[in-house]
Amino acid sequence: MNFAKKLLAIVALLPGLAFANEGGHPLDKAPDRSNNMAALQHGAKLFVNYCLNCHNASSMRYNRLKDLGLSDAQIKENLLFTGEKVGEMMTTSMSAKDAKAWFGAVPPDLSVISRAKSSGAGTGGDYLYTYLRTFYQDPARPTGWNNLVLENVAMPHALWELQGIQTAKFDEVADPHEPGKKIHKFGGFQQVKAGSLSKLEYDTAVADLVGYMEWMAEPAQQTRKRIGVAVVLFLALFALLAWRLNASFWKEVK
Repeated sequence: MNFAKKLLAIVALLPGLAFANEGGHPLDKAPDRSNNMAALQHGAKLFVNYCLNCHNASSMRYNRLKDLGLSDAQIKENLLFTGEKVGEMMTTSMSAKDAKAWFGAVPPDLSVISRAKSSGAGTGGDYLYTYLRTFYQDPARPTGWNNLVLENVAMPHALWELQGIQTAKFDEVADPHEPGKKIHKFGGFQQVKAGSLSKLEYDTAVADLVGYMEWMAEPAQQTRKRIGVAVVLFLALFALLAWRLNASFWKEVK
């Protein structure tokens, strides 16, 4: 009986936990890049140049990028910079010890990060797309950066040269849930220093990068979907034939 009561209590708490996970800064919808090979190739280049310095993608090999239309020669020329072989895993040379000393935590492996960040608030792509566009300068943080999606983030803004430097404005407003209490509400960004890309160009680049990270989490996703559609069509056709065959066998039976 005690076990049943505990189980019911856990089930009762699940909706509340789901709403709690959806709290925080709202997520923007990430553009779909799943069928845009040029965008995915650009995203792979951004990933290697800006993410692979600190993060691993230890479940992905460089030669899998041939699925994006790249040849071995193109991969070697544009995506391999430290003498790795095309068949090797996408890993960083930075040790976990150094990473923890510099950032306070070991940067997570990004192989399936887009799937890991999926929640009721949005897809993993939505999370990453919003996250990479909402860094702001914060002198109070050890790295000098903070983020609207992940408050007190340990990661510095790796793409700041592209986006530039922006600060966040917060307004003090009344808490709708607790009368008499004040909270800080995000009031917008202010550009302090321009980056090498315009806002539209930066958003496009982030969309390409996120699209690649979504593809990397499941490279066979499009193949799986095509096979799934073919299987459903086959089963529908088989069901139709079985129905008509059954009717033919039993048409004389009253």
